[in-house]
Formats: sequence, C-alpha cells, structure tokens
Amino acid sequence: MADKRQNKRNKNYDDDYNPRFRRQRRKVCPLCSDKNFNLDYKNADQLRKFINEKGKILPRRTTGACAKHQRDITLAVKRARHIAILPYTQN
Repeated sequence: MADKRQNKRNKNYDDDYNPRFRRQRRKVCPLCSDKNFNLDYKNADQLRKFINEKGKILPRRTTGACAKHQRDITLAVKRARHIAILPYTQN
C-alpha cells in the first residue's frame, strides 16, 4: 500500500514541488517602474485602476504597489473621495 502511494506521489517531480502551490511572480510596482507616472488625486481615470467596482481601494497584493506607493494611492483616493471626484461606494 505504501509503495502505491509513493509511486502515485512521485510523478517525476522534485521533492519540494507541489503543483497546487505554484510560486507566483512578484508584481512590480507600477509607480516605481514608470518614473514618468505621477499620481494625482485630481485624475479620476488614473485612480480608478486602484479601486474595485464597489469603490474600495485594492490591496497591495492585487495592485502590486510597494508599501510607500500604496500609502500614496490610499491618500490620493481618499482626497478624491472627499472632494467628490470619486464616489465612496458604487451602487
């Protein structure tokens, strides 16, 4: 019984390879990679990339932004919401 499990488990894979848990490539921060990209709270089209369809701010793991720029994104979205460029929620 143990031999069958061992043969079934060992399909020419390395010992630490598991197809269920593949390593994903790290996302590159869109603000760090493009030096000409200037984040502005008055540009709603630019900020819509960082919010979902309900109007929530997307997390770092989704946007790929670094910690510094995620804080800038959050601040810009909140400022845009406050002056009614972006809605707080979508219906």
